[in-house]
Amino acid sequence: MSNIIEITNFEAPELDIYARLTEGQLLNRHEPEKGIFIAESPKVIERALDAGCIPISVLLEKKHIEGQAKGILARCGDIPVYTAEFDVLTQLTGFKLTRGMLCAMKRPRLPEAEEICKNAYRIAVLENVMNPTNVGAIFRSAAALGIDAVLLTPACSNPLYRRAVRVSMGTVFQIPWTILREEVTWTQLLRGLGFKTAAMALKDDSVSIDDSHLMEEEKLAIVLGTEGDGLASSTITECDYTVRIPMAHGVDSLNVAAASAVAFWQLGRRES
Repeated sequence: MSNIIEITNFEAPELDIYARLTEGQLLNRHEPEKGIFIAESPKVIERALDAGCIPISVLLEKKHIEGQAKGILARCGDIPVYTAEFDVLTQLTGFKLTRGMLCAMKRPRLPEAEEICKNAYRIAVLENVMNPTNVGAIFRSAAALGIDAVLLTPACSNPLYRRAVRVSMGTVFQIPWTILREEVTWTQLLRGLGFKTAAMALKDDSVSIDDSHLMEEEKLAIVLGTEGDGLASSTITECDYTVRIPMAHGVDSLNVAAASAVAFWQLGRRES
């Protein structure tokens, strides 16, 4: 049974993780085993629980205790459940309630890249994608369009940042992912695992996204670059393919999240 606690003091330190700590403080880079993330909305919280994430506390509107949150709270054990009426919750500085419920959870251990790529055939590599909205949208497309795993370079926005989790609709808990170590040359790592790499870039020598040789590759990594600048030239050189999405009306590029959806739809399907 959950431990229901009525909010009376907005400055209580127990509420810091919801209202006052930054994403960097929640991440806790110096002691990652103590890192926390915030899951918003019942659907996202359920997907996090399904993935084995461990809840620490819950913050919700009082009316949801016996409503939409009842089943979720039953899965959370004897953790603190902070609650108040909606108009009281809105007085928390900087606090925005999404669908009536938030849950603080422990950050899970990050697996090694080799571990999540071992049985994968189609993966995505994100190089320095720094906008959490784009990261969340890419994960949602990856989950829907047949991508088996996602690798992120260290400069990427963390997939467990609050906005990334929310935009992904919790699919960050359904697709295996990890952050590559600084010292890893990931193109070599993927080559050793049997992957061909496809850099999504606007180059004169690029092949079309529906290229037959590209489609026939058994194991393929789709590589997407940062907003604005795209992939580093050294990354493009290291990849096996440079791939372009055909455009109309003089448009030269798509937002990285939109480009990922097109690429995943086309390349997530292996030719039989």
